[in-house]
Amino acid sequence: MSESAEPAGPGGLTTGEVARRLGVAPTTVRTWDQRYGLGPDRHTGGRHRRWTPADVARLERMCALTATGIPPAEAARLARETPAPASAPAAPPSTLPRRAPAPEAAPASRAGSGLRLGDARQECKGIARAALRLDAAALDRMLLDAIREHGLVAAWTEVIVPTLQAVGRKWESSGERYVEVEHFLSWHVSGALRRAAPDTAPDRPGASVVLACVPGDNHTLALEVLSAALAERGIPVRMFGGALPVESLIAAVRRTGPAAVALWAQSRTTASRPLAQHVAAMEWGVRGARRSPLVLTLGPGWSGRPAPGTARPHGLADAVQALEGLATR
Repeated sequence: MSESAEPAGPGGLTTGEVARRLGVAPTTVRTWDQRYGLGPDRHTGGRHRRWTPADVARLERMCALTATGIPPAEAARLARETPAPASAPAAPPSTLPRRAPAPEAAPASRAGSGLRLGDARQECKGIARAALRLDAAALDRMLLDAIREHGLVAAWTEVIVPTLQAVGRKWESSGERYVEVEHFLSWHVSGALRRAAPDTAPDRPGASVVLACVPGDNHTLALEVLSAALAERGIPVRMFGGALPVESLIAAVRRTGPAAVALWAQSRTTASRPLAQHVAAMEWGVRGARRSPLVLTLGPGWSGRPAPGTARPHGLADAVQALEGLATR
């Protein structure tokens, strides 16, 4: 049973309870404990650890510091060295705040008011502030820290996507303003994915994956993170990027004989069911042992438009799992 399911007991909070109050994953709390020495000062009997109000206050300082863009290692050092305020008595567990206190205000953004991120993770808020300030150095640092700390798939799903969506909402509600922020953030996310990903895996006949946007679609970012996640798992990838013409897609599939083809469509106007079905029906190989690729339809453009003979994963983790299992057979 995971720690997040532990019942509360005397002597302090469980790791799961602390994580919920801070608005982070339990694995993040454990990582800060193991990597930076931010665990409980005292130990209780049994294998489960208990956190006192002073322990939680130290983690709150860690959250606040990392949200301003300070690297986790430096934030942990400052959190350990900064004593908890002595003017007020320690609060009992039931009165601890559910989230970390707001960090010190960042420099005012020239892009205008902040993004509406609601109950988002601390990392989201830090990345959003850096994007609004057009602060390239801070944005690169925070994106790479999120990927290293949480892993590519979790960082994309829980940190990067919510921030990108917030920027998109800001743009849609503000006319043509904030377009520069969206482009700036997307560019730096793309760069962080490339820096965090390992080298492309060597080709293995029948085990590669072709990634491409459908004709008329240039939204490559989700395919870039899928490419990086597959590279982490040693799966050969051929990435063709945005708006690949039909003839070129067909030629690439015939030339490479991939195990799978992932087609991204951002809009329903570009999602072509006949194209997806045509690729899924392609065959190669010797008579009696001919093969066809698994076709994955990815992106919101395919919503409500299922293409017979294709697969539609629900999110990045499902797509990685499907392709990993197919390419490693």
